[in-house]
Amino acid sequence: MRVLLVEDEEPLAGYIMVGLRKHGFAVDVAHDGRTALDKCAVTAYDVVVLDRDLPGVHGDAVCRHLARRGTSRVLMLTASDAVEDRVAGLTLGADDYLGKPFAFSELVARVGALARRSTPARPPVLRAADVVVDPARRIAERGGRLLHLTPKEFGVLEELLAADGVVVSAEMLLDKVWDEHADPFTNAIRITVGTLRRKLGDPPLIDTVTGAGYRIR
Repeated sequence: MRVLLVEDEEPLAGYIMVGLRKHGFAVDVAHDGRTALDKCAVTAYDVVVLDRDLPGVHGDAVCRHLARRGTSRVLMLTASDAVEDRVAGLTLGADDYLGKPFAFSELVARVGALARRSTPARPPVLRAADVVVDPARRIAERGGRLLHLTPKEFGVLEELLAADGVVVSAEMLLDKVWDEHADPFTNAIRITVGTLRRKLGDPPLIDTVTGAGYRIR
């Protein structure tokens, strides 16, 4: 899932970014409202984690703009957790609201819940043949055997299973599983699919469709 984190406190932004990436999210970062709007104009984010008190363009204005577009779910962060501030944030168009300081596990759970709402409905557990993936619990198994996957391998497998046999292009995987720093000409997807195939074992589950992408049998 692709996430934009908008936070002007750089140490906090770095902490949140690293934590979300460890949980398998592809995370881009903006430190002010104008940069956030520019990034949203070119990338369809599943979730925007938005600090309310931003320099330049205020977080309220960013939230209103994103709500009008309706392409991303917005989780608003603020130093105030008063009821009137939560109501104001939701009235602006935010989908959820979290006061600082917060438990990181709660942030991850809320971002995950919003990400699932931003895409077409998926089963809570994805299956194909004897492969089972539970995105919420970050667990993948084949034939009852636990698969030890990297965040990128898990993300690729999740996207392929969710496609339910439809071909998923390398560009789509790059957009959903990697972040803005990924080289569009990288061979990272081919390498990741290769290591994922080895971890899945036999019989082979992932097909390469020449010139189109990958799919689950």
